[in-house]
Amino acid sequence: MSAATDGTSTAAGETGAVADERILQTSPLKRLLSRPELGSLVGALAVLVFFAVTADGFLRASSLSTVLYASSTIGIMAVPVALLMIGGEFDLSAGVLVTSSALISSMFSYQMTANTWVGVGVSLLVTLAVGAFNGFMLTRTGLPSFIVTLGTFLMLTGMNLGFTKLIDGTVSTKTVGDMEGFPSAHALFASTLTIGGVGFKVTILWWLGLVALASWILLRTRAGNWIFAVGGNQEAARAVGVPVTRTKIGLYMGVAFGAWISGQHLLFSFDAVQSGEGVGNELIYIIAAVIGGCLITGGYGSAIGSAVGALLFGMTSKGIVFAEWNPDWFKFFLGAMLLLATLLNTWVKKRAEATT
Repeated sequence: MSAATDGTSTAAGETGAVADERILQTSPLKRLLSRPELGSLVGALAVLVFFAVTADGFLRASSLSTVLYASSTIGIMAVPVALLMIGGEFDLSAGVLVTSSALISSMFSYQMTANTWVGVGVSLLVTLAVGAFNGFMLTRTGLPSFIVTLGTFLMLTGMNLGFTKLIDGTVSTKTVGDMEGFPSAHALFASTLTIGGVGFKVTILWWLGLVALASWILLRTRAGNWIFAVGGNQEAARAVGVPVTRTKIGLYMGVAFGAWISGQHLLFSFDAVQSGEGVGNELIYIIAAVIGGCLITGGYGSAIGSAVGALLFGMTSKGIVFAEWNPDWFKFFLGAMLLLATLLNTWVKKRAEATT
């Protein structure tokens, strides 16, 4: 009887210990400290308050619409770039791939005298193929993503200019504004929605949709576990059966999908595309992801954090304009935010690990 009592007591004690440990692990403070976007949220609130005080009209609905639009054009790409960085890689070709996507759609539609939706479809296939190429080369050769995507960046830059001049004779494409299918494509990728008398670009909806989808993938699916595992320790992930190759190829194709959306927005907003656009934007996408909580080392970050990072970028770039400051200082503020965010994100991660 006593043995049974002791056994019951022991089991109850162990159960109590486990229960207490679970309660400790899920305490609000630890959950807050473990969130990758904590630093960027604090920074976003500080920037919002700062420009609300220093810039007249910053909090007007029309001004906020402008800020959200600027944020969305960065955020659409920052979301898949963040997932790629969580997976331990990055993509230097993301900026010019946006332009490539727009050029393919425009030139194919115009030269083939086809409905613009045909060009949009071809552009999607080719853009995804470029993303798959990046992932395939990375996993097959073992080269670092810096080298692989730098090579793709240079090839795409040359192809954008070379093909545009070869086909159209200039550095820009012909207008597709009068072609069949343009109005419906414009409505999907570049229209303006009026709410309360204020116009909001449809890219904001694309951005929020991608954030929701990426968050669901990271937090609710097996693929999300694979992404974190691959970014944390690739060899350990492979040892426990994680499909590393498929995961990385999928992540690069995700970046390509974001580039396709951004490219179609670029085309259907202005009817034509300059072949030299997009160079340098890849750094902005990476910066937004890092400010949002992603670490260069991989295995840490969130989709929501990348959205906050993009919002910080939008508020800063437009806040400087509303405050009537010299825009030459923008890069200084961007660099300072990058350093501060990286230091804060590293500190938050260490605190989270220490309290686990």
